[in-house]
Amino acid sequence: MPAIPTMLTTPTMPTTPANLANRQPVPSSMHAQITAWFELPLLDLLLQAQLTHRQHFAANTVQISTLLSIKTGNCPEDCGYCSQSGHYRKETGLQAEKRLAVDKVIAAAKQAKASGSSRFCMGAAWKHPSDKDMPYVAELVNAVKALGLETCMTLGSLTPHQATQLAEAGLDYYNHNLDTSRRYYDQVVTTRSYDERLQTIAHVRASGIKVCSGSIVGMGERRDDRIDWIYELTQMATPPESIPVNLLVPIKGTPLGDKALNDGALSVLEWIRTIAVTRLACPSSHVRLSAGRESLSDSEQALAFMAGANSFFYGDKLLTTGNASQSNDNRLMQELGLVASIAPTAPSGCGTASRDN
Repeated sequence: MPAIPTMLTTPTMPTTPANLANRQPVPSSMHAQITAWFELPLLDLLLQAQLTHRQHFAANTVQISTLLSIKTGNCPEDCGYCSQSGHYRKETGLQAEKRLAVDKVIAAAKQAKASGSSRFCMGAAWKHPSDKDMPYVAELVNAVKALGLETCMTLGSLTPHQATQLAEAGLDYYNHNLDTSRRYYDQVVTTRSYDERLQTIAHVRASGIKVCSGSIVGMGERRDDRIDWIYELTQMATPPESIPVNLLVPIKGTPLGDKALNDGALSVLEWIRTIAVTRLACPSSHVRLSAGRESLSDSEQALAFMAGANSFFYGDKLLTTGNASQSNDNRLMQELGLVASIAPTAPSGCGTASRDN
């Protein structure tokens, strides 16, 4: 396998013998490197991303997860993309639901395993779990792990003690997305800060639980925001083992959903470009093809996998938004020659150029 260069040349001129010697390397900082990757011709970028992917993962293998909402609706956060926010319930019409009974969650997990998923993810529409919620979520972790599945939860912000409780229950992954750049963050949510998000991730990491943290693209942010978000990941002491790269699914009645429906969606190719740069910046992390996948054609999904995505969700729904059907996923995997595998437990890594301290 050819070595992947850690520094790319500035993509401002075509590669010809006449000008090859005059091309200058980009600065050695990771932020500049991420910017340079975004500026590459798309096919060059996809080639780099796929070769990097194959240095860290088996070719043509994907990790499959199932996501279940264990507590839906009436969340006190005001995330501008989310139908579960209590701030927009009149506009979206989403009905709040109580916590799912443990036996129903276990039944869903058994079905997920039978369908080929190796990881079962559980999400609750909370700003943070309360003390009375912790025995419930710990019981779910224990029960799902007993089925031989990896476990992941997203429950909102955590205290150090709550993170420790989840670790003691055996939780494998905790999802807490940064969503976007620090600069654009207050255009997405105002009921929590960027630093609060990073603090919860630090609590999760300190507890020994693996981190799942990603973004949502297409919320009106600029490419600079996508660059800054990826850079933020590379500056973590231990970057996330799992990185979802979601495309906004516009939900009528939410501020960012209405904006996207009015202004138009982000280009799918820009989403795929973001996936590829994430793969290059975080070569040994799982890059997850998440929300927005149901709108992709077979060819677009193939490009996303070529870009280095190696994990996706089974099931017809992601919390409250639609997802590609399982039968269609099985067909596409067969056509592309992809096989399901259990996610490895090796530590992740972001960054192939020197870090800015």
